[in-house]
Amino acid sequence: MTDFGVIYSQYFADVYKYALSVCRNETLAEEITQETFFKALKSIDKFKGDCKIRVWLCQIAKNTYFSLCQKNKHITDESHEETEGECIEQKLINSETVREIHKTLHFLNQPYKEVFTLRVFGELSFLQIAELFGKTESWARVTFHRAKIKLKEGLK
Repeated sequence: MTDFGVIYSQYFADVYKYALSVCRNETLAEEITQETFFKALKSIDKFKGDCKIRVWLCQIAKNTYFSLCQKNKHITDESHEETEGECIEQKLINSETVREIHKTLHFLNQPYKEVFTLRVFGELSFLQIAELFGKTESWARVTFHRAKIKLKEGLK
């Protein structure tokens, strides 16, 4: 296996983006990312190479997030940090629309909810999403498309 520092520097941004897409909170995403790499370092000798390292790390990040949610029941969709520099007027205009989108998204079934979140908030490619699910890139595209349709129907 290569030096862990190389893995850290190569995949840090990907893991952080994934964590941010899942929790939508910058501070929490940083915590999840750090914890992910700590866990990965402790168990790197157990990595069998059955999947790409990025996929393995994102799975650790996902499990870390769910573990934190179990420990801290107060971590919810409403715990998002405010984006600095965004004016209050813009927030008020968009808050109702954003709330409706998140509310509708919350009730989407899996895998639509997660694929949509990874694509839109996590800015992951269809290939990266497919790798996370162990599916094909076309599956990720179709699932995302169906998620958009379900989201639009839910917003009507």
